Amino acid sequence: MLDMTSMNKVFADLPVTIFEAMSQAARDNNAINLGQGFPDDPGPEDIRRAAADASINGYNQYPSMMGIPELRQAIASHYGHWHGLKLDPMTEVMVTSGGTEALTSSILSVVEPGDEVVCFQPVYDSYLPIIRQAGGIPRLLRLEPPEWRLSEEMLRSVFNHKTKAVLFNNPLNPAAVVYPREDLELLARFCQEFDVVAICDEVWEHVVFDGREHIPLITIPGMRDRTIKVGSAGKIFSLTGWKIGFVCAAPQLLRVAAKVHQFLTFTTAPNLQAAVAYGLGKPDDYFLDMRKDMARSRDRLTRGLESIGFPVLKSQGTYFLTVDLSPLGLNETDAEFCWRIVQDYKVAAIPVSAFYEQDAVTSVVRFCFAKKDSTLDAALERLSDAVHRRKR
Repeated sequence: MLDMTSMNKVFADLPVTIFEAMSQAARDNNAINLGQGFPDDPGPEDIRRAAADASINGYNQYPSMMGIPELRQAIASHYGHWHGLKLDPMTEVMVTSGGTEALTSSILSVVEPGDEVVCFQPVYDSYLPIIRQAGGIPRLLRLEPPEWRLSEEMLRSVFNHKTKAVLFNNPLNPAAVVYPREDLELLARFCQEFDVVAICDEVWEHVVFDGREHIPLITIPGMRDRTIKVGSAGKIFSLTGWKIGFVCAAPQLLRVAAKVHQFLTFTTAPNLQAAVAYGLGKPDDYFLDMRKDMARSRDRLTRGLESIGFPVLKSQGTYFLTVDLSPLGLNETDAEFCWRIVQDYKVAAIPVSAFYEQDAVTSVVRFCFAKKDSTLDAALERLSDAVHRRKR
């Protein structure tokens, strides 16, 4: 029998992700899944038809490793229009098989053994294993509810001469925060002081609410040549299964990320790339209406949760809102609460403590509101006694 100690410990010792665990629990309990972040809508029909047409009538062999030229140009034009970010589509834009692969290519292109990488908890689950596989050392900072904001004191506590990179997620999953310019300028100041590369997970960039503006870190003065920006068509168009990611960076950074990408997935389905290129060129009203529709779903779930006694933290962006259980006196952690409601009330959610490796916040639960009204209403009906029965 194979000695399992011979396997790669970075991955062999990882647990099943909380997303898969809770989704499996939802299936096992015939529960409504408000845990994993995917819509129950099929996505924009015109974009799906564009993909079908490209599959039937277009090119279906290996496309360029960097992405089809039409999509790379569309990405550059899109960011130029929305953020005033001027990108050379041939030297500063790459297409990947999803945002996770984009992040992996970016991390492996920058981090070497012994390098320290600043990460903010709550942290997306793919970051730390890839940093460690590269030989890097994560330096974890704890963000706290309800604001989840950065501070000079926290940054000063970890940035040093060994810091090679910082991973920054904005808008932040799971806390649903859209960071203001002052936080970005603070982080930019530390990146420049310590000569650090910023790897920015900005996959939720279009899913922002209440008139807020997403500001890419790469547009902050001094950050243009030291930032790798990651985006995701799956999040922009609610087509999460398509797995089309973007990497945008100065040529010297993108060149190395591309060399990693060529040995991970090499390239991505050309028909889907063609459809995303079409989608990125849609008029502003499409993106603004999408935000309004998502905000309406957010507000529907917020009102419903508050009406049955849940203290909801305001969601500024993403598909998610969070509930802080601490005022309720339930005498259970967020993880215990999530396992209880999926089994007893047939609704799945995600404990935010799962996004921490150390010193976790254990009172906050994440719900996904990117669902049909009927799905949200059914979940709320099931949850109506989840607080009150536990307190009796």
